[in-house]
Amino acid sequence: MSDLRIADFDFDLPEELIAQQPPAERGGSRMLVMDRATGDTRDSHFSEFPSLLRAGDLLVLNDSRVIPARLYARRTLRREKEKPTGRVEVMLTEPEGENRWHALVRPGRKVAIGERLVFPAEDGSIVLEAEVLERGQFGDRLLEFSPVEDFFGIVDRIGHMPLPPYIHREDAADDRERYQTVFSRERGSVAAPTAGLHFTPEMLDRISANGVEIARVTLHVGLGTFAPLRVERMSEVRLHRERYSISADAAEALNRARSEGRRVVAVGTTTVRTLEAAALRAGTAPLAAHSGETEIFISPGFQFRVVGALLTNFHLPQSSLLMLVSAFAGREHVLAAYGHAVDARYHFFSYGDCMFLA
Repeated sequence: MSDLRIADFDFDLPEELIAQQPPAERGGSRMLVMDRATGDTRDSHFSEFPSLLRAGDLLVLNDSRVIPARLYARRTLRREKEKPTGRVEVMLTEPEGENRWHALVRPGRKVAIGERLVFPAEDGSIVLEAEVLERGQFGDRLLEFSPVEDFFGIVDRIGHMPLPPYIHREDAADDRERYQTVFSRERGSVAAPTAGLHFTPEMLDRISANGVEIARVTLHVGLGTFAPLRVERMSEVRLHRERYSISADAAEALNRARSEGRRVVAVGTTTVRTLEAAALRAGTAPLAAHSGETEIFISPGFQFRVVGALLTNFHLPQSSLLMLVSAFAGREHVLAAYGHAVDARYHFFSYGDCMFLA
């Protein structure tokens, strides 16, 4: 399997099937149900999801909360004779120690090491300042922010929701709620764990009432989720690291479910990566409460140790997330299901429809 090419995970997707808006009501999405053993599929609706769970299942959610990570700054240091560039877009991507963040800067070509960026509020007052410490590839910069009393509070006030690049519009007020799961609580993601966007509080209550246990883990989603794979072969793929944590309660619930032979149902590929990375770390020992970072790349041939069923959205062609789903249910089965989803006019990606594989 390691000789597969990135192009082996391609499919034709009409532009008009990429969802640009969330459904009118949260949870009002279609759902493709797939038997991963046979590849058989049937069309359904997310409202049916609770009936597909069994009493005793453990449903695992990623409770990471999206921060409004798209900020706008002004440059304060320009080279002589250089023309003004207007505002600079700064997309926070990953913290790197106290007061330091990796960020994508656009236009980044002229933003040099040593420059200071200032971030104004609506009234024009400067509420954040940062110095460029390092310069990486593809617009990546390491920024050091001047200490402030409530960094995240300021970001909440001046930032914009980091909608993915395939949503071709500016963020709107509604995105503050809709590009966030109802169970989010741990701030740190710069992209939503989108399979969780379908759930409402009422849906979660209904699931619990049916005898399904619910646990929460945290994986902070980075922009690496959308980064193109700039290699030709799957064996050459290296993913960005992402931070995750598993609480003592979650570890206990997972260990109990596994020892009792109950099914673990992951909501989203981020939850899968968290659980399987933790299982690899533990080896033959029970899962333990811990925090860490993972660069795990799950592709066909991977041996799943924890996850027995998966709810996920439809993913980009030639993406690591499509490879993860293919590892879980088989590349041929998954690409055939995606072909049906295109023919049946499902909506794709973050604000799109979902798929349940069991």
